[in-house]
Amino acid sequence: MAAVGLLMLSFAASAQTADEIINKYIQKIGGIEKLQAVKTMKTTGKFDGGGGFEAVIVSESKRPNMVRQDFLLQGFAAINAYDGKVGWKINPFQGKKDAEALSEEEMKQIIEDSDFDGPLMNYAAKGNKVEFVGKEEFEGDDVYKLKVTLANGTVKHFYMDTEYHVPLKVETRQTVRGTEVEGETIFGDYKEVGGIYYAFSMESGPKGSSNKATISVEKIEVNVPIDDSRFSMPKMPAANQPK
Repeated sequence: MAAVGLLMLSFAASAQTADEIINKYIQKIGGIEKLQAVKTMKTTGKFDGGGGFEAVIVSESKRPNMVRQDFLLQGFAAINAYDGKVGWKINPFQGKKDAEALSEEEMKQIIEDSDFDGPLMNYAAKGNKVEFVGKEEFEGDDVYKLKVTLANGTVKHFYMDTEYHVPLKVETRQTVRGTEVEGETIFGDYKEVGGIYYAFSMESGPKGSSNKATISVEKIEVNVPIDDSRFSMPKMPAANQPK
């Protein structure tokens, strides 16, 4: 019984510590009221895939769970979007000009992306689980490590700065086409926009690899008008509809 009691105390302390870290993170980046006052967001940035491969990325989000991501290159735009119910894409780089439904795996990813506030805020209400793993070191600095298990089964490890409590790195483990894949994103260059701090630099790639794509954010706009139609799947032209 004593062992069970110690285990329960340890679990409670872990849960409390995780909540404390998350609460400090929310407070440090601007506070719950300012965050919830943001209803729309538009982010414009430059994608650098290495080897001279560059493109423009525009991301639009609108509460409660609408998102659109445009990848602009050489006058063409590849689009992934979700209106809260339907996920769709247009990929001219594969010779496809008309909108088509996202695959099951693409839907899983864009639904994650549609979480306006991210997986940490109000995590329990979203069906996510958060555990405090402990302290570790990242690039010479101490960080708090949180294990976040999303409702869809994806596991993310957040490495939170111990002073400012913002994420410095997020590792993601998920199953893609039956194979477990691990990736990581490194965040930096936090800047204030409308009283809230956002990361303006992101490096993403396979976990442990030096080969990473970089997104350098040039502009973040909050509470800009974005019509719901931006997220809706375009109707197929009559000439292309099946007879």
